Amino acid sequence: MQIPIEQFELLVQQAYWDLPESVRDTLDNLDIVVEDFPGPEAEGSFDSHDHEHGGTLLGLYVGVPLVERHSADPLMPDCIYIYRLPILSMCDTHDEVVREVRTTLLHEIGHYLGLSEQDLDRLGYA
Repeated sequence: MQIPIEQFELLVQQAYWDLPESVRDTLDNLDIVVEDFPGPEAEGSFDSHDHEHGGTLLGLYVGVPLVERHSADPLMPDCIYIYRLPILSMCDTHDEVVREVRTTLLHEIGHYLGLSEQDLDRLGYA
């Protein structure tokens, strides 16, 4: 499956805007970045979500989850990375890409909100 990065970014934006407003309102000081492949930010990151997809990292949350924040925490934005080429390599159709982008974004937002891998698995976002 081939989708240019600009169109893929639009899929990520659409997945974001499809979130309930109440969820979007909690996403404060959070960047969402599309990269072709994991970079240095992903070093040492490998969780059960990756195992389900043959060891491929599809997305990554980097930051301090909301439930662990304290008033003295730095104000640098947290970041969710969505990795375009690994997602495209596992999808055969445009609809599959849309579903995987949504699932990956929700999975990483779950980490931002403080959900564990087990929580995300129970919710169907692992």
